[in-house]
Amino acid sequence: MKRSCTQEEVNMVRDSGWKSYFSDDARYADVINALGCGGEQVVAADDLRELDTQTGFVKESGFGRERIFEKKGNTPKRKIIKVRDMVRKAAFGTNFAIIGIESQETVDYSMPLRNMSYDVGEYEKQAARIRKQVRKRAAGLRTGEYLYGFRENSRMYPVVTFILYSGVKPWDGPISLHGMLELQGIPEKMRSMIPDYRINLIEIRKLNDTDIFKTDVKQVFDFIRCAENKKALTQLVENDTYYRHMEEDAFNVVVNYANATELAAAKDYYRKDGKVDMCTAIREMMADSREEGIRTGREEGFDEKGIQVFINAVNRGMSETDAKAIAEISDELVEVARKRMSR
Repeated sequence: MKRSCTQEEVNMVRDSGWKSYFSDDARYADVINALGCGGEQVVAADDLRELDTQTGFVKESGFGRERIFEKKGNTPKRKIIKVRDMVRKAAFGTNFAIIGIESQETVDYSMPLRNMSYDVGEYEKQAARIRKQVRKRAAGLRTGEYLYGFRENSRMYPVVTFILYSGVKPWDGPISLHGMLELQGIPEKMRSMIPDYRINLIEIRKLNDTDIFKTDVKQVFDFIRCAENKKALTQLVENDTYYRHMEEDAFNVVVNYANATELAAAKDYYRKDGKVDMCTAIREMMADSREEGIRTGREEGFDEKGIQVFINAVNRGMSETDAKAIAEISDELVEVARKRMSR
């Protein structure tokens, strides 16, 4: 018997799909411009450089997840570690910023702390490089500059992380570090001295305006927003020609949100010239679903038309025996009709 995947494994597969999808720098830049620059086209794909998200670690592949081993001398020590999903160095004129993207499927009630640890890690990497450079040129350093490896004019690049939450359940976790702290009884003045750390949470299913995106990030987000409403989803793919020639990596991302594993299995059938016809796939999936519902209903002896004929006949004064004979339904369906009439 084939083992069903756990939710954690499903999430890992979805994470992998997002990483592949956002390996395209044009999409990554689109997210930065839309979410970080108010839609202004500030960053181009050529302005991005990929950074190592796992410095100090070695990776071993596993089913639907990453197993990370912390180095202990020459012997890796087994340890499961959640590393940052995606990160790029983005040029803003003569300056730079480190931009991370985290894909999130379930609510993490420790997200502010986790986000903060990722960002601090990026700052620590920068600080380590600065210290190394400063101490290479020790001549003329002040005592504090030499001791701590930072010159008076040493500066780091800012770090920003976008958390793309695609879960069905509305996010009800904290959105800042203060939301994780027990502050009851702490004087107001002291509270103001406790540093906070806010996360940049984007709930994809609550986005009202996706026109701000200029790549197929728009269509991917739109699909996820409509995934739980089959009628809205069908209208979406019918009315946007992009879904007739969908990029394969985009298809791989959204198919996980359609609650239809047969779409992924039938991808080759709907592929043409390297693109996937999601419109036809959704249309045929919906038709198959309707046909299956009708077939199952017949197999179970569930005759809606017969039930309604019975109800109409009884409402006109006919006896249940005569109504049953005219409707040609079973005793079980007579009970179904009785319950409906008693409502």
